[in-house]
Amino acid sequence: MSSVSFAVSSGEKVGIVGPNGAGKTTLLKMIAGDEPMNAGQVSLSEGELGYLRQEADVNLARSLVEEMWTALPELSSLRERIVEIEDALILENGDPETLAAELDESHDRFKVLGGNGIDASIARLTRGLGFAPEDLDKPCGDFSGGWRMRISLAKILLRRSEHLLLDEPTNHLDKSSKQWLAQELAEYSGAVLMATHDGEFLDRVATRILNVEQGRVRSYAGNYSAYLEGKATRQAQLDTEADRQEREIARQEKFIDRFRSKATKARQVQSRIKALDRIDRVERLATSRATRFEIKSSGRVERRVLYAESVSHDWEGSPVLLDVSFEVERGQKVVLVGHNGGGKSTFLRILADEVEPSEGKVTWAERARRGYYAQHQDESLDPSLTVLEEVRRSAQDQPNGALRGILGRFLFSADDVFKSVSMLSGGEKSRVALAKFLVRPNNVLLLDEPTNHLDTATRDELLDALGDYDGTIICASHDPAFVDEIATHVYTVENGEIALTDVKR
Repeated sequence: MSSVSFAVSSGEKVGIVGPNGAGKTTLLKMIAGDEPMNAGQVSLSEGELGYLRQEADVNLARSLVEEMWTALPELSSLRERIVEIEDALILENGDPETLAAELDESHDRFKVLGGNGIDASIARLTRGLGFAPEDLDKPCGDFSGGWRMRISLAKILLRRSEHLLLDEPTNHLDKSSKQWLAQELAEYSGAVLMATHDGEFLDRVATRILNVEQGRVRSYAGNYSAYLEGKATRQAQLDTEADRQEREIARQEKFIDRFRSKATKARQVQSRIKALDRIDRVERLATSRATRFEIKSSGRVERRVLYAESVSHDWEGSPVLLDVSFEVERGQKVVLVGHNGGGKSTFLRILADEVEPSEGKVTWAERARRGYYAQHQDESLDPSLTVLEEVRRSAQDQPNGALRGILGRFLFSADDVFKSVSMLSGGEKSRVALAKFLVRPNNVLLLDEPTNHLDTATRDELLDALGDYDGTIICASHDPAFVDEIATHVYTVENGEIALTDVKR
């Protein structure tokens, strides 16, 4: 990233956008002090900085409610000390007067810091992010990676820091949780700097957009839609200026070439050469590279691809799926919709043979070759490997040239293929995971939220490729484009049941 400068005012809600790998996460890390800078400095006005990273920050052994309390260390310590003092008084373990005085002092401090309202705040925040009341007592380890990210987000919102840095805050949220978070951030009194590919979310929250691209940061006033209009206008203006300048430069160069050898024109020629050297060239907005790939099915499958019969499943005694029967035919593109926690991911994992159902059975066609893309597929990457080495794990016997060609379509060219996975951004890891997924031969795709972490250009390319795919697709997604552009059949997963809600074609 080149030398960049920008300021964020108190109370501003600023969205950071740009293609994967452009430096959005790096920028947030430098502001937070997680990554060193080669030059320059970050100045922060008075107040605390809350930072949501792309990796969940939770203790898996703690219950959800106890983990939430850790966001407020002083209040949490006071709360624990109050319990200790009360226990000591009951057990007569210490001087009663001293303990009583400390208890009164602790209660007063707890009240001044707002401790009496924290449980209500925890209930409100977790409910807004989709947790049920009974989830508060569950260990954090019982939740999936996406739900752990919600816990991290809830902790930051509970702490109410004066400044917030949020890296992809909407990646693991369903529609209702996104709407709730948008309202929460819009009403937040502090400054918010958030990196996200979710334009609809930014339209609800952002008052300004920073576009990170080609090592530069450009600012656009307004929300995401205003940014798109502003960028298009700026592009047109720069193109017009650049075209006019290039015509003038060509005219001057033609004069120089024509009269360079004539002594009578030497002074004019030299004058024009110097003038050209002094010209401040108009720089057009660079066009970002876009991922280019196609997905082909491998081998024709029987007419009935899948039949799930009376499938039920429980997680630790809690029913997730109830007597589900489900049939898919060759060439259908099925999209599963519904709230998080409704059973979509569980059902896909059962179809992928990653989970054995509590009851019922799943029968696949004999020639079905399944490819499964999990919601957190990027978490399965080995951080110690290079991009090329990681993809090779799924590529069977394909030569290096073929693999590098595939990775080139995912924007990993030249030495990029030798980058360590540990050095990649969240979006770049998702592209590696997609590349691994697509090098395997298949004729059935099982996809769980495949557009998470993808920038707009890569998402659009994936949608186009899935739309052209001549195999069978079963996909769970909150992205409305899957329903609008991909689906032939839409099923709603809710209350343990799966019901056909739309046949599109």
